[in-house]
Amino acid sequence: MLHKGDKIVTRKLKRSHILVALLLILSVWGCGGKVIVSPTSRPAVPERGLARMGYSIQVGAFSNLDNAVKLSESLKSHGLNAYYFVHKTGLYKVRFGDFTSKENARGKAESLLAAGIIDEYYIVSPDDYAVIKQRKYGRRYLRDEIVKTAERFIGLPYRWGGSSSDYGFDCSGLSMTVYHLNGLNLPRSSKEQYRAGIPVKRSQLLRGDLVFFTISRGRKVSHVGIYTCDDKFIHAPGRGKRVRIDSLSNRYFKTRYVGARTYL
Repeated sequence: MLHKGDKIVTRKLKRSHILVALLLILSVWGCGGKVIVSPTSRPAVPERGLARMGYSIQVGAFSNLDNAVKLSESLKSHGLNAYYFVHKTGLYKVRFGDFTSKENARGKAESLLAAGIIDEYYIVSPDDYAVIKQRKYGRRYLRDEIVKTAERFIGLPYRWGGSSSDYGFDCSGLSMTVYHLNGLNLPRSSKEQYRAGIPVKRSQLLRGDLVFFTISRGRKVSHVGIYTCDDKFIHAPGRGKRVRIDSLSNRYFKTRYVGARTYL
């Protein structure tokens, strides 16, 4: 039989257990481990989601950005969807292709090598991507890798569509490249990216989600950024400017905000 004091202690323990359970439900990874939003309140992403990247070809290792741009443009002139990026070593590299097998990727690379278009190359396996590694490290790992990848582009010049060696990353080209580098085949334009994602409320944003704006006249989506945390996002703002971090609370972006999408 429980005495009155024992009953009080039991009730307190029950309340404590309930409180802990509620905190676990409400907690989700974010900036510095802060409680942000219940994961159950976020929209469910279909299991298929974005298509996964297959085998890709990686070439070059430049300390000068212009060399990486020139190589990517040369590959584009041969009908290849090439893009340059900042490797974690700090060097600029170029990647292209989405092949179904390693043999197909190697065959293409060898033909380009024989034609003198590329020199040495490396075949990137689907297993090298963060989207696959998340099976081992968890979904937080993928989100963190997407943001880390985007952060390496900070300071690079905005380059409209990479149409020449004088131009390069535009806003949607940046988000597409960052997702591709992590194994997710995100579409090219900001409008296509907006349509491909699952709507998510601003209060429910997590690292790696995309935020969209209407910069041109009308309500059409014309700009995109990669959400980091604390209302901040990384984007390529416009010609003459460099990839940088801005805030959703900034009046300019706050009045032009259209919505957010998640793919993770």
